[in-house]
Order: sequence, then C-alpha cells, then structure tokens
Amino acid sequence: MKLIVTSVAAGCLLAAFAIAQPQPRYTVTDLGTLGGTASVAYGINNVGRMAGGANLRNGNQHPFLSVVGGLLYDIGTLGGPNGNVAGPNTADQLGGLAETPMLDPNGEDFCGYGTHLICLGVFWNGAVTPLPTLGGNNGVGLNVNNLGQVVGYAENSTKDSTCAAPQVLDYEGVIWGPEPGQIQELPPLPGDTVGFALGFNDLGQAVGSSGTCANTPLLPIAFGPHAVLWDNGSPINLGSLGGQAINAAAGINNLGQVVGGSTLPDNQTLHAYLWTKQTGMQDIGLLGSDAMALPTAINNTGQVVGASCDNNGNCRAFFWQTKTMTDLNTLIPPNSPLYLLFANWINDSGEIVGLALETGTGNTHAFLATPCESHSSSAWCEGGTAGTAAGLDQTMERPKVVLPENVRKTLQRRLPQIPGPSIDR
Repeated sequence: MKLIVTSVAAGCLLAAFAIAQPQPRYTVTDLGTLGGTASVAYGINNVGRMAGGANLRNGNQHPFLSVVGGLLYDIGTLGGPNGNVAGPNTADQLGGLAETPMLDPNGEDFCGYGTHLICLGVFWNGAVTPLPTLGGNNGVGLNVNNLGQVVGYAENSTKDSTCAAPQVLDYEGVIWGPEPGQIQELPPLPGDTVGFALGFNDLGQAVGSSGTCANTPLLPIAFGPHAVLWDNGSPINLGSLGGQAINAAAGINNLGQVVGGSTLPDNQTLHAYLWTKQTGMQDIGLLGSDAMALPTAINNTGQVVGASCDNNGNCRAFFWQTKTMTDLNTLIPPNSPLYLLFANWINDSGEIVGLALETGTGNTHAFLATPCESHSSSAWCEGGTAGTAAGLDQTMERPKVVLPENVRKTLQRRLPQIPGPSIDR
C-alpha cells in the first residue's frame, strides 16, 4: 500500500517526534564475513534482512544478503572480482554495484576498487541483473524502494576536461525501474553539469548533490557543493548551513525529511543537518570536537544515524533523535568487543547496521545493533552490568578510541577532503 502523507499530517508527526524520547540501549552482533577479514552492512529492512559487502578469502569483496540464522549469502557479481549492495526492500530485492571482467576503455575507476574495470549498477531479485547507463560505460546502484525502483548514478557520453583523473565522463543521478531496462535521468541543478543520487523513498523522491565534475567527485566519497532533492524528477536546491564547499543530501524518509552534511561559513567544518519542507535546513551538529559529521539515513520515526569523525580518520557511529546526537558506542555494552565506526542504516524498528572495529583483531566487520526490549534477558538491557543500576535512558561512559593506523588511514581515504586549512583539534 502506498503511503500518502498530507502536509498537515506530516506536521503533526514532526511535532510528535519532537517530544523527548528516552535513549535506547542496544545489543550488538558481529555479522562476520564471507571468509575474509572485512565486511560492512549498508542496510536492513523492517523484517531484519541485512545486506552489504564482505570479503572473500582472496580479499575480493562480494555483495551479501543475510539469510536464516544471520548467515551471509554471496549473491555474486557480473563476472568481475568485486561488488556490494545496499539494504533490501520489503520483498528482499536489492540495488547495488558489481564489477565486470572488462577494463574501462578510459582507464576510469568508477567504483573505487582500484581495478579500473567497468562497474555497473545492478538489481537483484534472485539473480544479478545489470542496469543501463546514460550512454557512458559505468553506473552505481544504491537503495531500492518498495516499488522495486533503484536509485544511484550513471555516466553519460560527455567527455569533460574538468574531471579529476582518472574520471573522464560526466555523470548524473538516475532512477532505474520499476520496469526492466527503464532509466530516468535526474538532471543537476541549473548551471551544474554533474550530479549523483544517494537516498530514496517510497514516493519516488530522491536526494543527493550536484555541481561540476571539478568540484563534485565520486571518490573517495561522493559529495558536491549543492544539496538536491528531486521531486517528480525536478531538482530542488536544499540550501546550506552557510558554507559552499560541501552540501550533500544522503537520506530521505517517507515523510520527506532529509538528512545530509553541509559545511559551515568557514568552509572547513562539516555538520549534519535535517531538512524539512516546513523548516528548511536545520543544523544538528556533530560529536564533541570532531571536524565532520556524515549522516547516512533517517527512518520513518525521525531517528538519524551516521558517523562523526576527526580530521585524522578517527570515526564513531552516532545516533540522533529529538535534537540530541549521541555516540552509539555509549548505548551498547561497555565490554563489547566491537567499536562502532559507521552507522549506515536504521529501519523503522530502530535496528542499526554499519561498520565496526573488532578490537581484538583490528579487523573491520559489519554489525547489527538491536534495541533492547522490555522482555530481554540481557543483563545490559535489564539495567547494566557489574551491578550497574543505570536506567535504560542513560548512556554509559566509553572513551573515544584512537583507531589502529591502518583502519584510520582507510577511513581517512573515504572521508571528504574539506577545502581550506586543516583544523587543529
């Protein structure tokens, strides 16, 4: 059934979300890998099926879907070594990307694995199906909505000398489906030449960013100077928090609430924001003295997740609700062997998936954080460990972790490089 929300109803729901809610607590599960040392979860649907990418023993990354018992099922690629997928919809369909065995004729590395192979957006409904481009060689699929549409971005055939090597062709946001082979172009804002879409809802609204090929890179992380909402395929500029360097939208729920990141007037500090049609862009901050906050998703109850990082790549997952941003690591058992780095998705039940550091080995694994229920038998959920009598609405102290150098450098390569002088924090 299609969700229809009137502006009056949306306003009432937003008012209800503004009422202070107790801080949840979570138990945490390590989702493991496909035989290698690393994995990451990008999404979870409302019945708890999870998806993402996990390494094989040979180091290649393959897309996975969780099956009964939490095991990871390798859904394969398009014949190339790597791929991954975002979260499943209610029908367990997936959108994602997969490499082919063919070298890119322009030497591009569109999907960032360092292989310089052609990479395409894919749709999975029991089998991996490649998605068309806009005339170029490459594409990336991301979220799939409950209508079976996939959002992402794809190359057109325009060669652009302003692109940073190895990129050669321009690219635009797209929506694929629901019919096989169907592709809808999401044009950039007037005056811009490229764009990408990251988030999607069940009303067909998409969000992302646009700019020029010179200031809107896809790697190491996609960002641009103009945050965009595409409504019925038409781009709307969401504004900024005062800065011009980075303004990108990452997620949108079925109420039309948008989350993303925007630089402040100093063009050096990146804050998370919440945008609504009623209020415009509101600054929801970052954690402590960090330099940037990167929201990734918002569910239909207005809860937001993402990561807050310093300039050295020390990241920690955050959870935000009712105007409060909290380090997610303070809401999990203090003796957990996992330190949560990035929260990538939150479903309507409040279950969160993402990327965590396995503190005993230094490896990075996909995690699932499950909210405590009143009937839980976990000592942590019942009120704490080691005699702690803290209530479920209280956080536990857990010092910020200085990450191992290899993990920190990997994360740093995946963070936006904010223009301007470095921030001494």
